[in-house]
Amino acid sequence: MSDYAQRRKRKIYHVTLVGLVVNLFLSVGKLAAGLLGRSGAMVADAVHSFSDMATDVVVLAFARISAKPQDDTHNYGHGKYETLATIIISLALSVVGGGILVHSVRAIRAVIDGELLPRPGAVALVAAVVSIAAKEVLYRYTVRAGRRVQSPSMVANAWHHRSDALSSLGTLLGIGCAYFLGDKWRIADPVAALAVSVFIFKIAFDLIRDGVEELLERALPPQTERRILDIVASEPGVHEPHNLRTRRIGTVLAMEVHIRVDGRMSVARSHSLTVEIERRLKQEFGPETLVSIHVEPLKTADDRAQESHPADR
Repeated sequence: MSDYAQRRKRKIYHVTLVGLVVNLFLSVGKLAAGLLGRSGAMVADAVHSFSDMATDVVVLAFARISAKPQDDTHNYGHGKYETLATIIISLALSVVGGGILVHSVRAIRAVIDGELLPRPGAVALVAAVVSIAAKEVLYRYTVRAGRRVQSPSMVANAWHHRSDALSSLGTLLGIGCAYFLGDKWRIADPVAALAVSVFIFKIAFDLIRDGVEELLERALPPQTERRILDIVASEPGVHEPHNLRTRRIGTVLAMEVHIRVDGRMSVARSHSLTVEIERRLKQEFGPETLVSIHVEPLKTADDRAQESHPADR
């Protein structure tokens, strides 16, 4: 395992463990507050935090696997295990959103049917405020670290933290209205939670779509491919870079390209040329970038003429 991969794994472990500890304390605290404060919304919010703990465990497990170097059974490394972790976390996020949606709809229907939702206690309000603050800080901490080490599973987990903060915000609004504004406003709790569930579904859908596209070998964005070709073409002695193929393997970019050089160029010279191109591409896109360069002889005017008139050969 390279030094970069080791540092990356340690960073993922450290950030995720911090999130795991925070989620543990929040989950227990919110569950106790929901039970003592007679708030079903806060109990549901506590369940959401427990789901965050589960995704933290997923990130820790897959970070260890994805950091493994290439071997006989995984010639391109284990990076896509992290993509799989991202999809698992996103599916968990969608399940959480679905649970909040179902709970909200049931509560709204109950109010419409004339049922009076219970008035929550002040302890539930305090717990919601603490949860919002803690989870937003945790989101910013995790997403910043995830983007720094280019970890999609960490970014997905960060959004799971923010979904918990948004869930707590909806809970706070609902509890606040029910607590301060009287019986008629108690429907605000499930209505706010319903809006939050839609937002959670949107986040989960975007993350799942990106993960599936990566597993299906989608090419890198056009602007990235143009930058690759610009770097290759800028090397003296290189002509007509073509047949560029790109993909993402977890956090690692993989690229294959064909180049043409003077047919009289020695093997040693063409090899040093490809080594320099590879160095520049890794400098641009990261030291773990996988680069494959195929060298072809540059076609002369006679070669093109023969291709145009094959019968003359």
